[in-house]
Amino acid sequence: MRRALQLAVIAALLSSAIAQNQASKTPTGQDGTAENKIGASAVWQMPSIFLANAHKACDNASQPPSFAECFIAQMSKAGAPAAAVAFTEMLYRQNGGDVGIMSGFNPVGPVDVAWIVYPLRANTNNGLLLVNGSPTIVNAEDLKLLDQKGMEQSFQFQDVQNQFPKVGVWPGDRDGTTWPNTQQGPNNGLQFILGYPLINGCHACAHAGTALFTWNFDAQGKFLGTTFMGLTPAPLPGANTPPASSGLSQP
Repeated sequence: MRRALQLAVIAALLSSAIAQNQASKTPTGQDGTAENKIGASAVWQMPSIFLANAHKACDNASQPPSFAECFIAQMSKAGAPAAAVAFTEMLYRQNGGDVGIMSGFNPVGPVDVAWIVYPLRANTNNGLLLVNGSPTIVNAEDLKLLDQKGMEQSFQFQDVQNQFPKVGVWPGDRDGTTWPNTQQGPNNGLQFILGYPLINGCHACAHAGTALFTWNFDAQGKFLGTTFMGLTPAPLPGANTPPASSGLSQP
């Protein structure tokens, strides 16, 4: 009886040690999720004086990359949480040196939505990322990922092109006030519907409407590419319409 009790105690201790060892091998982030999981803990709203103070501290730094790295270092000094700084550093390494700060987060699962502010850009200071799938970050403003071939083969686009010979797709202004539509894709996948402005050749040129694309992910969150959905017409002059970034209209 005594020996059986000793064996039971030893078995319990071994089980506890194994569980602790496994837990020690599971990295966790700021919110207790896996280390590579991006979450709301990385959101930071820049104080109104942050940009002025960061420029004051960093404008004399040699560029690049010292200015951007100095700029990121100012985030902690301005009170940004560690998760926000870590996200900006990760995005900076991935996108080739563009500084982005997460301003909003919407959990959808298995892929989530993150709104980004790019404070050092001259134009298009807002962006949108699809995160936590595979790859971890998919930039919804990367126009190379859009199904532009499908768009160019559509009669809708060809009609627009007859009127606007230099028309092309431009990044949307993702200001964080509009949400991409989501819907179920094939085989329990996930699709995000986003709109992109059609502009006739330059940033200030005539708007020719909006192109809608789906961003397609499988049930496990793997990115499968984009699909052209259709076009919506340009708003009438003076019309009070939502921005093209909403992606809420159907063709």
